[in-house]
Amino acid sequence: MTTTPATSAASINPAPSTEPSTEPSTAPETSPSAAATGHSVRVRGAVKHYGATRALAGIDLDVPAGQFLVLLGPSGSGKSTLARALAGIERLDDGEIKLGEYIVSTRRQHLPPERRDLAMVFQDYALWPHLTARGNVAYALRRRKLPAPDAARRTGEALERVGLAGLGERYPHELSGGQQQRVALARALVASPGLLLFDEPLSNLDTDLRERLRVAISTLTRQAGTTAVYITHDQSEAFALADRIGVLDSGRLVQLAEPETIYHRPATPFVARFTGLAGELTGVAAVADPEHAVVLVAGHRLRARTPLRLTEGQRARLMVRPAATRILDAVDAPPDGMLAGTVIDIAYRGRGYEHVVACAESTLTAVFDTRARRRGEQVCVTLDPDGCFAYPLEDEPDGKSPLGELYMDANDC
Repeated sequence: MTTTPATSAASINPAPSTEPSTEPSTAPETSPSAAATGHSVRVRGAVKHYGATRALAGIDLDVPAGQFLVLLGPSGSGKSTLARALAGIERLDDGEIKLGEYIVSTRRQHLPPERRDLAMVFQDYALWPHLTARGNVAYALRRRKLPAPDAARRTGEALERVGLAGLGERYPHELSGGQQQRVALARALVASPGLLLFDEPLSNLDTDLRERLRVAISTLTRQAGTTAVYITHDQSEAFALADRIGVLDSGRLVQLAEPETIYHRPATPFVARFTGLAGELTGVAAVADPEHAVVLVAGHRLRARTPLRLTEGQRARLMVRPAATRILDAVDAPPDGMLAGTVIDIAYRGRGYEHVVACAESTLTAVFDTRARRRGEQVCVTLDPDGCFAYPLEDEPDGKSPLGELYMDANDC
C-alpha cells in the first residue's frame, strides 16, 4: 500500500455519534494526552468489493482500548483492505466502523484519515525525501498547533525513544532501511494518536534488524498505551507481538483469540496450516469425544485434539505442529503415539537438527533431535497429542495435503 506521509498521522477526532448519519461530523481538536490510552475499535458487517472480487465479506471485530491486535493472513485474505478501511483510505461498501465513541465509516458516511486520530506505519516507510528525520517526525505535530518549543521537545523525545537522537539532521537517503523505519515509528508515536496501524512494517528488513525493530514496536506502543492493529503474513511475528490474533481467509475473520489459543486450539484446518505445521496425515477416527480423538494412521493409534466434532469411523485429517514431534530410537518408542519413518533430509539449526521424515504416506518436516540422523535411516517419530489436531476430512474438498505427496516406504518400529 502506498500513500503520502501527510495521511500517515492524524490528530482530530470525529464528532460523537450513536447512529450512522449521512453527513461527516466535526469536533474540536483533542489534546495530546486525551488519546494516550487509545481508542477502542468496533467493526460491524464490513464489506468491500473490488469489481467482482470480494475483499471483505461481512467482518465483525472488536478491539478494546490499548490492545495490540495482529491481523494474520496470506496475500488476498483482506487484512490490508481492513487496515485501509480503518485508516479511511478505503470506503466500505457496507458495514460500520467506530473508533472510540465516534462512528467514522458507514455505507453513507466516511471521515477522511486526517480526522480519525490515527497514525500509520507503512512497509515502504513513506518519508518525505526533502525533510530531515527531525522534520519528518515534527510534520506529524503540525495539526496539533503546539508552541514551537513544545513541538521541538516532543520531536526530540520521539527520536530518542527510537534510538535516533543523534541522527535527526540526516535525510532519508542518508539513513539505512531500519533507521528510516524507526523515523516512521517516531512520527507515528509523536502525536499520541488513539490508534496505530502497521502495514507489514518489517517485511523489507533483514532478519536481525526485523527482530530488533519488532521489540521496539512492541515496547514503545505498549508504553504509549495506544491501541494497535498490525498487519502481517508472518505467523512468528504475529505470535511475538500480539495480545490477540485475528486470522483472515478470503475476506472472512475465521478466528480471533489470544496467541496461545490460536496455536493450541486452531478453529479450522486453514488456521492450523497458516500458523505452522510439520505435516498432515490422513486416517480414521477410532475413538472420538468433544475434546480428543484417537486416529488410526497406517495402523498406528495417534491421539489428537478435536477442534471440530468427529465421530467414530469418520475419515480424519491429522495436523501436526513441529513442536509435537520428536525422534526416538526404536527401543525407546512407545506402542502408541508414534510413527515409523525414513529420514530423507536434515538441516542444522544451532540448537540441534531438524529432520524431514517420510512416514504414513506423507512427510513430516522440522522433526527435531539433538543429534543428526543419517539420510535413509529408519526412525520412530513420537507425536505429542497436545500438538496434534484432528479435523473431519470431508471439510477438505480437495482431499490433498498442501505439503505434497512425497513418500517413502518405512518399516514398523
